[in-house]
Amino acid sequence: MTEKRTTGHIAALITILIWGTTFIATKVLLRSFNPVTILLTRFVIGYLTLLLWQPGILHLAQRKQEWLFVGAGFSGITIYYLLENLALTQTTASNVGIIVTVSPFLTALLSMWFLKAKRANMWFYVGFIVAISGVILISDPATAAGQGSLVGDGLALLASFTWAIYSVLTTKIGELNLNLIQSTRHVFFYGLLFMLPIAYLLGFDLNLNALQQPQNWGNFLFLGIGACALCFVTWNLAVKRLGTVASSVYIYLVPVITLIFSVILLHEPLTVPLMIGAALTLVGLWLSGRN
Repeated sequence: MTEKRTTGHIAALITILIWGTTFIATKVLLRSFNPVTILLTRFVIGYLTLLLWQPGILHLAQRKQEWLFVGAGFSGITIYYLLENLALTQTTASNVGIIVTVSPFLTALLSMWFLKAKRANMWFYVGFIVAISGVILISDPATAAGQGSLVGDGLALLASFTWAIYSVLTTKIGELNLNLIQSTRHVFFYGLLFMLPIAYLLGFDLNLNALQQPQNWGNFLFLGIGACALCFVTWNLAVKRLGTVASSVYIYLVPVITLIFSVILLHEPLTVPLMIGAALTLVGLWLSGRN
């Protein structure tokens, strides 16, 4: 394994480690804020963090390259997170966690169609089936059955598709060899631009009284600085070093990370089905990564 690929794997693991806890943080914030308020606030914090981290203007060689950033901002920032947050208001975090793991499969298909990537081998699909089986076991069937909904699950599935589109676009952006932090910030810019009219229509309401509560502003900072600013940079680095499909299979780990932190932080019980599910997900990840 080359040094670049090692860096890519480390970046993907850091990203998923943080992203795996975002469902919990978002669920907490949804008690006091609506989805669009959470979305816009966290990405404003993320954008300002990236601006402080790497100031300056991003210079593109060709004007048409701007459309890659427009598409990435719209699909991966505005639409994906809006659909995910709306899904969390309609269905359980467990259901959303399961459905978003379809993204690697959709990403592989779009990469073959639009990036002319080589066809994924048999092990990718075997790993997908094994990992999804594990993710289903990790979910809480009793809770999901009582609180899930077709509308919420459908929104989560649409979110998975938009993330696959974003993954393809960020691969094309990575080929431009631009400053990683500045290019990520440029994607955020368009994402925020598209969010503004949606926030106006759906009702942006940053409740200042609720914001003063430590758990709320703490979760906003976690989502903005950690899950947005840091993780989008590390994820784009992973995509650049590993490729679209290879990096996307790390998404299988999101429910496993969520499970681990739920046990540690929320003291939820660790049952035999949960342990089997986590093991299957890890095996699925390993199988999907075989060449």
